[in-house]
Amino acid sequence: MSGDVTEQVVEAAKAKGAAKSANLVYILYLASIVFGITGLIGVVMAYINRGDAPAWVQTHYQFQIRTFWIGILISVIGMLTIAFFIGGLILLGFLIWYIVRSVKGMKYLSQNQPHPNPTTWMW
Repeated sequence: MSGDVTEQVVEAAKAKGAAKSANLVYILYLASIVFGITGLIGVVMAYINRGDAPAWVQTHYQFQIRTFWIGILISVIGMLTIAFFIGGLILLGFLIWYIVRSVKGMKYLSQNQPHPNPTTWMW
C-alpha cells in the first residue's frame, strides 16, 4: 500500500512539472510577439517534452506545436500579400489569433485540464 501512495506522489509531481513546462511554452510564445526567437525556443521545448508528459499535458504540447506551424503559415501568407494591402490585415488577424490561442491554452492548463481540441485551427 505504501508503494501505491509513493507512486501517486511521484506521478503527481511529474504532472506538475510537465504542466509548468507547458506553461513556460505558452509564456515563450507570448514573449515572441516582442522578442521573436522565444517562439522557436518554445516549440523546441514542446517537441522535447511531449513524450514524457502525462496524456492531458500532451494535448497542450500538441496544441502548441500546431500553433507554431499554423502561425508560420499564416505569417508567410501575410508577408507575401503585404504588397496587396491585405497582408497587414492578415498579420493583424494572426496576432490576435496567436494571443487568444496562447491565453486560452494557459487557462486550460491552469485548471489542470487537457486542451479540449488540440487539433483545431481556431482556439
